[in-house]
Amino acid sequence: MTLDLEETKDILKRFILDKVEESGASGVVLGLSGGLDSAVVLKLCVNSLGKEKVHALLMPETLDDSHFLDAERYARELGVEYGIIEIGDAAEKFSEKFENLSKGAMDNIKARVRMILLYTYAYENNMIVMGTSNKSELLTGYFTKFGDGGVDFMPIGDLYKTEVMELALYIGVPEKFISKPPSAGLHPGQKDEDELGIKYEKLDCVLKGIEKDMSDDKISENCSIEKEEVIRVGKMVKRSIHKRKMPVIPKIGLRTVGWDWRE
Repeated sequence: MTLDLEETKDILKRFILDKVEESGASGVVLGLSGGLDSAVVLKLCVNSLGKEKVHALLMPETLDDSHFLDAERYARELGVEYGIIEIGDAAEKFSEKFENLSKGAMDNIKARVRMILLYTYAYENNMIVMGTSNKSELLTGYFTKFGDGGVDFMPIGDLYKTEVMELALYIGVPEKFISKPPSAGLHPGQKDEDELGIKYEKLDCVLKGIEKDMSDDKISENCSIEKEEVIRVGKMVKRSIHKRKMPVIPKIGLRTVGWDWRE
């Protein structure tokens, strides 16, 4: 199914407006990384709410990060108020409480430090936290639980990475963000596709096949990819189910949160 970009833009505008109004918030805050996803969400929020109701937090590990410089330039270009907080020292303080932390554990600490900063700002300014995760990341679990996954709303959470690229071009996000190799920005040289072990074009093709409940053989044929890779991606989706749900609660009462409670 081809993405209707105008309809998608309108749906996301209504979504952002509705969620801010429902929450009684004065606006939104989001982490601006210098990557594509956060650039798209920033532009969507500005287009929906106006720049006066949007605040960006730039949270690089160090100020000489090239992604940080791109993020700052884009915030200025859109006229958005922004703050800069280096997270290196704070993350290091957490790591000092443990011995021989793995790179993955350290990356998770950095992501959760950013989440704490976003919610602190949101609390102090009556704002809601807008997330920047896309559907490809959510389905594969390529995000930190209670880190970049710890947000109030995810405007692009039902758009695959390749669809985010299409939307970015449509709404006028600068080409440099679209062509830049995707990265979570948690350590030098990090690239999403290296860690995922697959290009987003292929990954999204597989994920769409899984979404349509196609067989592994059919997905392999449609995406021109080895069946073993299809199975590997399917395992990533299954292993990360817990990341996409609130903590499971044992059922005792008449209606239970997460089971049969309806908001």
